[in-house]
Amino acid sequence: MRVLALGLVISALLGATAFADDSVADGEKVFKKCAACHAVGEGAKNKVGPELNNLFGRVAGSHPDFNYSKAMVEAGAGGLVWTSETLHQYLVKPKDFVKGNKMSFPGLKEQEDIDNLVAYLSTFSTAPTADPAATPAQ
Repeated sequence: MRVLALGLVISALLGATAFADDSVADGEKVFKKCAACHAVGEGAKNKVGPELNNLFGRVAGSHPDFNYSKAMVEAGAGGLVWTSETLHQYLVKPKDFVKGNKMSFPGLKEQEDIDNLVAYLSTFSTAPTADPAATPAQ
């Protein structure tokens, strides 16, 4: 009986890993909407938007050599740090989350797309994705 229970636990864990892998793969597809303005991965450079390596834990408006809007710099100075939670809020409607920012992307309508994109971006970050001390700018 214990062997069966252990087998079920291992199967569940392997299934969770596959789901996570699927989320990342689906997030890579969603990122194609972002790729005109942002880059990730080895050799990524700032484009119209900042490169997004090590985004998690980064203070908003603080990536070097990128000319952010005054609104984004002020959001960072006010305590906005990019975490899974803050990105989920931002990606729904960036112009509403940080009023006055210059990102022209209207946002993602599907929660699953946001979840998958955040999962994908987390693979390019060494910091944890969550920060309970982070407070979103309004």
